[in-house]
Amino acid sequence: MPELRTDETVELLQGLIRNECVNDGTPDSGNERVNADLLQTYLEGAGLDVERFTSQGDRTSIVARIEGSDPKAPKLCLMGHTDVVPVNPAGWSRDPFAGDLIDGEVWGRGALDMLCLTSSMAVAFKALATSGWKPRGDLIYFGVADEEAGGHLGAEWMVKNNWDAIACDYLLTEMGGFWSGDKKSISICTAEKGVAWRRLAIQGTPGHGSMPYGTDNAILKMAQVVRRISEHEAVPRIDELWINRIKTSGMTEDMKEALLDPGRITEALGKLPPSAARSLHACAHTTMSCNVVHGGQKTNMVPDMVELDVDVRTLPGVSNDEVDALLVSLLGDLAADVQIERLQGGVSTSSTTQSPLWEALSARVKHQFPESELSAGLMVGGTDARFFREKGTVAYGAGLFSPSVDAAAISSRFHGHDERIDVESLRLSTQLWHDLANDLVG
Repeated sequence: MPELRTDETVELLQGLIRNECVNDGTPDSGNERVNADLLQTYLEGAGLDVERFTSQGDRTSIVARIEGSDPKAPKLCLMGHTDVVPVNPAGWSRDPFAGDLIDGEVWGRGALDMLCLTSSMAVAFKALATSGWKPRGDLIYFGVADEEAGGHLGAEWMVKNNWDAIACDYLLTEMGGFWSGDKKSISICTAEKGVAWRRLAIQGTPGHGSMPYGTDNAILKMAQVVRRISEHEAVPRIDELWINRIKTSGMTEDMKEALLDPGRITEALGKLPPSAARSLHACAHTTMSCNVVHGGQKTNMVPDMVELDVDVRTLPGVSNDEVDALLVSLLGDLAADVQIERLQGGVSTSSTTQSPLWEALSARVKHQFPESELSAGLMVGGTDARFFREKGTVAYGAGLFSPSVDAAAISSRFHGHDERIDVESLRLSTQLWHDLANDLVG
């Protein structure tokens, strides 16, 4: 397969960043229509027909297709989301929406999560279309809205209402392709944790702020709730994905042994750099993070209600009922004053590695890096892959990043300050999609 123009991926990525499709979680945010317009114009330049699907407002997704010659042949979908999370510009070294190319890296919100893959997929897809490529099975490009708010107005809505447009046997999306610590294996996300967001409504009794002694202050109760949740030590799980992660980590044998021992994990994590410890901890534990607070009415009023939003991410096999039961147990004597509401939920999903997609990925990565091997990994965040897995699709979080990229360091850029991606990784990923599509459905 020919080398593709990396500068085309860079330019498309910069355009997607500059459109500022910020999804703050509210139904009217995101404005993904703008990125849908950009992608549609780009793909139609190759003579492709592009379908638009709008769930509401400006929540617009696009679908393009290269038809296969055999209706019975497997279908492959390349899916990238077009929205990004909010940003605090004060914490950045440069304008987060300028899309600057500096010292071989493209900077900007969404550069890594996941506009780098959304753009590289589009470039590979267009290159195949313009070459006159005639596949056996359909190749689908899906630029989807609303991933950063759970996908309810994007992938989930599409699966429920327009499945025929995106139905596929195999799906590639975010986020994999990072090198292990020993630089011998590349992690492909074959599974992801479940989502069990909760809102805790904490009750108090109103009163005058000038007389705080002995009052039933909902904020003070909330402080106790936050402390109890944050101090909870979840039981670690040692499974095959965790063992693979540790064995390829590049750490010392003593550290590997400690991390594979349920009784020593906590102590071992405390000895690692914070960014590495956070990532590894999330792979072995069901986690709870207190992230949003709503409450209080006026400075001179004792609050009678505070709402606390908790981001819960579950390991495989952990149910919604188990999450609620755990929270009740942590609340203890405060449980009677706290109502638990389920905000968002989805069980952990996974795909087998015994598939033609895994074989094709492995062969293509080895072609580029002969000494490398693929390693199945767990995605600690949520992706839209779960909606496809529930329909029976084999779905992986993939990509191919430069060996020079430090996976532990780059993980801090997800939803963080100074998000950026190197041009070499854009080149490798663009080429991967192009060649993999030819191998699997060509």
